[in-house]
Amino acid sequence: MLIDDVRIKVAAGHGGRGAVAFNKNLMSLGPAGGSGGKGGSVFAEGISDLSALNQFRYKKELAAENGLDGRNQFKDGYDGKDLILSVPVGTVIRNLTNETEMETTKIGERLLLAKGGKGGKGNFHFRSSRNTSPREFQPGLPGEKFEFRLELKLIADIGLVGLPNAGKSSLLNELTNAKSKVANYPFTTLEPNLGVYYEIIIADIPGLIEESSKGKGLGIKFLKHVERTKILFHLISAESASIPKDYKIIRKELGAYNKSLLKKPEYLFLTKSDEVTPVELKKKLAAAKKINKKAIAVSVYDDESIMAVKKILNEIKGKKIWA
Repeated sequence: MLIDDVRIKVAAGHGGRGAVAFNKNLMSLGPAGGSGGKGGSVFAEGISDLSALNQFRYKKELAAENGLDGRNQFKDGYDGKDLILSVPVGTVIRNLTNETEMETTKIGERLLLAKGGKGGKGNFHFRSSRNTSPREFQPGLPGEKFEFRLELKLIADIGLVGLPNAGKSSLLNELTNAKSKVANYPFTTLEPNLGVYYEIIIADIPGLIEESSKGKGLGIKFLKHVERTKILFHLISAESASIPKDYKIIRKELGAYNKSLLKKPEYLFLTKSDEVTPVELKKKLAAAKKINKKAIAVSVYDDESIMAVKKILNEIKGKKIWA
């Protein structure tokens, strides 16, 4: 199961306490207490694995190491180790404590979630001509603590949308060698899948149904992933009883969730064209062309139709239409 929305609590490490100590070496009197080490900080790092948030399904509280206390003979305490949390690229990180927001947009990008506490000074740092044997020291400062909501929103160039069993997974597999589950029944895909066609990232958005925008079925869980796509490939099965009706259902749900989704460039594909007779296909393709003049019929078993889709992808790649 893909976890794409989770709450966690993170705590940075506390700074170590400064030491009160005096030089033990003969003829070298004076304060020699070292400072405490810095507490470890907590970072989020973007990675390509979409399932990375699964690690937080049961482990909700995470903490970096505390800095160690200062020691005698000018020895500072070791800094606490930073905690690096791997999250998928496209994760929106909302700080629920101070109501701020940030996002991972690149692989390897690190975002500071909680800063470690500064280590306290040992008595060596309080020496002066008037105070040659200070016993002052500083305790380490506490690390920051916050509660976060991590919400994954896919970042893809093209999103495949349509009703359940419209052939999205099959097309993704054919174009990108992805390994999405395929079967002839609704809701085969229960979580988003990504594939790459050269430089173009394609997301298979699980099938939407009527009233998805109100949370019906898997609803909003998947509609939010459409937000980040630049272009929509709208797939309608040639087996559909009504091409216009199926088209309107998806468009209605997209608009109800976020009207800006209706402004995205859209291509229309009549899938599973091998499942109907040539006469039926001609009628249904004509209906599709009334919606979008450039609509084409596609079958994963027809190399010519797949080449037509690849031609479109190559044109998109060449024009960098999503930039």
